[in-house]
Parts: sequence; C-alpha cells; structure tokens
Amino acid sequence: MVPTHGSAGHDPRRYHGPMPHADGSALAPTPRPWRRIPLLGVHVDDLTLTETVDAVDTLIAERGVHQHVVVNVAKIVAASRDPHLRAIIDACTIINADGQPVVWASRLLGSPLRERVTGVDLMDRLIASAGARGHRVYLLGARPDVVRAVAERIAREHPATVVAGYRDGYWHPDEEPGVAEGIAAAHADILFVAIGSPTKERFLARWKDTLGTPFVMGVGGSFDVYAGRVRRAPVWVQRLGLEWLFRLLQEPRRMWRRYLGDAPRFAALVVRSWWARRPARPR
Repeated sequence: MVPTHGSAGHDPRRYHGPMPHADGSALAPTPRPWRRIPLLGVHVDDLTLTETVDAVDTLIAERGVHQHVVVNVAKIVAASRDPHLRAIIDACTIINADGQPVVWASRLLGSPLRERVTGVDLMDRLIASAGARGHRVYLLGARPDVVRAVAERIAREHPATVVAGYRDGYWHPDEEPGVAEGIAAAHADILFVAIGSPTKERFLARWKDTLGTPFVMGVGGSFDVYAGRVRRAPVWVQRLGLEWLFRLLQEPRRMWRRYLGDAPRFAALVVRSWWARRPARPR
C-alpha cells in the first residue's frame, strides 16, 4: 500500500553505562542479551543479519523507541573526533558493523565479529518481512523521485507491507518539528531514514521520543540502491571487502573524499589500538 506524499520538501553482554546528550540528559538503551564489544572508540554488537532481524521483531513487540545504527570506516573516524556523535552511537539499542574493514579490525584486535551486517541488507529483509509481521514502515530521505520509487517498489514486490508514509530528505530547519510530527502521525512500526551522516544520527537522537516509532534506523544511501539509481557491487566484490571501491568508481566526485580521506585515519586508529594492547615488555 502506497500513500500519497505526505509533505512537500525542498530541493560484553550489556551496555556500559549511559552516554550524555549535549543537553546533559542520558542516552541509554535497555541492556540486551548479546555481546557488545568496544572497538576503536565506539561499541559494536556481535549479531548476524538473521539475529538482528529477530532482535528487531522483539524490540517492536516491546514498543518503546529503539534506535539502530551501523558503523563503517567513515563513521568510526567521525566519532573519534566528535564525542557527541560517539555518545549517540553507543546509546543505540543495536549497533551493527556495516563495513568489512570494521570486521577485519575486530579480528585483528582480538574481539572478532562474526559477520558484517549492512544497512541495505537489513532494510531489505525488514521490508520483505514487514507484511507478514504486521509492521508498518515509513520512508524518510533521499530525493522526492527516489523515495517515491522505493515506495512503489515495495507496493509492487511486497503488497502486504504497508507504507504508512514517506517524504524526501530536504527541508528547512524550521520545518523539522513538522517533519517529526508527520512521522508520529503515521503510526509506523519501522522508520528508515536515508539522509547523510551524522545528520541522520543527530535527527533520530533529537526526535525519536516525538516520533514514537518503535524501531528507527538510518540507512544512508540505501534508498538509491533499492530504487535502482545506484548499482550494488556483485556478491564476490562484497566478500572481498571491495564494495567501497565499486561505489567509488560509480560516483568518484561524491565519494572520493569519504573513502580515500578516511581510510588513512581509520588505519591509524587500528594501528594505535593494536599497539596499545600489546603486552608490556619485562624490564
């Protein structure tokens, strides 16, 4: 079911204590029965894709508001410079490793994650299963034509999945309260937010209580992939950890700074962490 466009837009096992918001309030999820490991200044949950989907079902059944985030090279580098972003990430109920280099780093540093869980894969699984589970979804972000194409594909391929509403990701700051209120009025169970980082993490942390949506998830550029505007790398390229290169070759002007600029900084964080954990030499 696809509604009309709702708004015009312009072009170890538990959480390690509450993290402070910029206003001093606490951002802390309920402790969860899965392994959360410290990694390069943030934390990551050791969950497979299937386990994550099952965890989302449980969280929606519990109601409340639960924020999900994926971490990749760019986000870990950004968090190393931004304590507020780091606090938002660590306060999320589920934190998945999106980038293969993050999984490799976890293995090198002695706390191996079992697998990579990308935002686009998780979004795809949740959309596909939403109808059978009675979950309504809301789509926020990307250009108007892209988000509309996502809603139309859902209606075409998953007719049992109800799209409770959608709108593009372009608005004036003064419009933001109205955007949040519009999402709340849709009474969705899952909110996908396809805007850039760290904007989406800050938006969700700022408005998630107003939204009242049980599961909120930033999905970055996943709408472009789902709508067919951007091709995803073949599976064999993904398994080699070279999906970033495939994306860079498709959009060099847009992606070169993100991938090539952050890679040396990420490598430096890994080397520094590896060096710090070496056993001390006896004197």
